[in-house]
Amino acid sequence: MTRNILPVLALLVGTLFLFLGNGLQGLLLPMRGTNEGYSTTVLGLLGTSWAAGFVLGCLLAPQVVRRVGHVRAFSGFISVLAINVLVTGILVDDLWWVALRAITGFATAGTSMIIESWLNERATNKSRGMIFSLYIGITLIGSVGGQLVVPFADVMTPILFMACGIFYCVAMLPTTLSTAASPQPLNTVKLDLPALFRNSPVSFMGILLVGIANGAFGTLGPVFGAAAGFDQSTIAIMMSVAILSGAFMQLPAGRMSDRMDRRYVLAGLSCVAALSGLLFFVLTPFDVMWLLILVGVYGAAANALYPIAVAHANDFASPEDFVKVSGGLLLLYGVGTIIGPTLGGPIMSAFGPYALFGVTALAHILITAYAIIRSRMRAPVPASDRDAFTTTGPMATPESLSLSPRAAPLPEGDSPEEQYPRAAI
Repeated sequence: MTRNILPVLALLVGTLFLFLGNGLQGLLLPMRGTNEGYSTTVLGLLGTSWAAGFVLGCLLAPQVVRRVGHVRAFSGFISVLAINVLVTGILVDDLWWVALRAITGFATAGTSMIIESWLNERATNKSRGMIFSLYIGITLIGSVGGQLVVPFADVMTPILFMACGIFYCVAMLPTTLSTAASPQPLNTVKLDLPALFRNSPVSFMGILLVGIANGAFGTLGPVFGAAAGFDQSTIAIMMSVAILSGAFMQLPAGRMSDRMDRRYVLAGLSCVAALSGLLFFVLTPFDVMWLLILVGVYGAAANALYPIAVAHANDFASPEDFVKVSGGLLLLYGVGTIIGPTLGGPIMSAFGPYALFGVTALAHILITAYAIIRSRMRAPVPASDRDAFTTTGPMATPESLSLSPRAAPLPEGDSPEEQYPRAAI
């Protein structure tokens, strides 16, 4: 195990700091914006612009890397992240924040794609599963850890923006100082909507609606917390509980979907997420304990939907099409995260902060209904013919799909360097 981890240890440390910065910035901006009096429509646009930039980054960043090389591109992308967050702390203006957030999304996609490509280069068929699991775990720890930094300083001061810039600068060091060979060329994935729908209508509609719900909650959850009167420590804990409960739920939900029709699992989890959202909307809980319980239930159900929908799509695809199908769904999820905050912001402005969960509940009700309807129109793939469930992160990049243990194995040989010779850096 140690022999497999050591070659990528420095890179994983850099990844941790990158996602500490991402998690901190993702929570800091809506909380500061709420205190500045920005409308929920504008705050929703922060998430919309980031998601749009991220999707464009997945499509266009490979061209930047081919032009200037992995190391220069990585240094450039992460420098943009650090500069952007520092400028955001200085230039407190809603329209500038929306524009800067799109640039942040683009640069985040670029840095993540390069890290994932580097990890994929160092992985072998034997170590790929362990490295993939470590990577997913580190991104989770980083995102939650960054959010939990927020209570240690006042969001109205520049301190947290400076801390975020420091995280990004530290993240740059391991890869910049590495003497490893340059990774193989980055993947480019085309979004073929008709082919995705023909492969699995449930996964197509489910991923789009999950993106809408998750995009709305991920961007506007902190706005809801502030508008509902919770302090910044409670808001940080609330967002972290939603992520962690979803992480803990993925394995049992995935194992369940391996044994029965995945569409029933999608419908059941979506129903739970819809009910918890409706309870939020109807009961408007202010007690912190009930808030965290409902958020935990919501996060466990809502955040376990994406990988099950991807697994269902791949049940109907050949193994060699895993990257193509999953990459297309990944970008479709990005489209959903663009729509979610755009809808959620004006609805919260019109009906109050708890209306956010009315938006998520509607999306999850539609998933439930559509999954049940489709289950009566198409027979499931027999359990013996399915791939085993594997955790998949939603806002990763197409490069992470090549790293996944479900991707097609490397050709004969155990070393990626033997299969993809490259010039040393």
